[in-house]
Amino acid sequence: MQRCGIGYDVHRFAEGRPLILGGVEIPHDRGLIGHSDADALCHAIADAILGAMGDHDIGFYFPPGDEQWEGVSSLVILQEVRKLAEKKSAWIHNIDSTVIAEAPKIMPHAEAMKQAIAGALGLDVHQIGIKATTNEMMGFVGRQEGIAAMAIASIEMRDTGY
Repeated sequence: MQRCGIGYDVHRFAEGRPLILGGVEIPHDRGLIGHSDADALCHAIADAILGAMGDHDIGFYFPPGDEQWEGVSSLVILQEVRKLAEKKSAWIHNIDSTVIAEAPKIMPHAEAMKQAIAGALGLDVHQIGIKATTNEMMGFVGRQEGIAAMAIASIEMRDTGY
């Protein structure tokens, strides 16, 4: 059975933190704040995969109050989501995503992000799509208060009762 799911995540900027997106550290004067490494792109992808399986969201499996996940790389979260998918006989076909940020520029880092995400999910780099846009200086993204990301996952599930 072919299924798809969407994911969305947003994190605020904070001083003194590295900016991690798609598992890649991107030079910027601020990073994103969150319980893990606050990688909004990986979090959106994780939610898209979980949604495609009809499963709980990322907060269910990786709750913000759980010390086990504090500061962890979101690539580890993607690896764990991949394991959940395998347990449910779900094969990830592809991921498409969009990062919404006024700054920094995302596309110079897209290939490295694709490689990191593909590695975490056990996919070929060509199965990962990453795009970027701005919010045309509107809203919290436009005011450079944070970054948002959206993703869609296409999967195939064997009929196992899920």
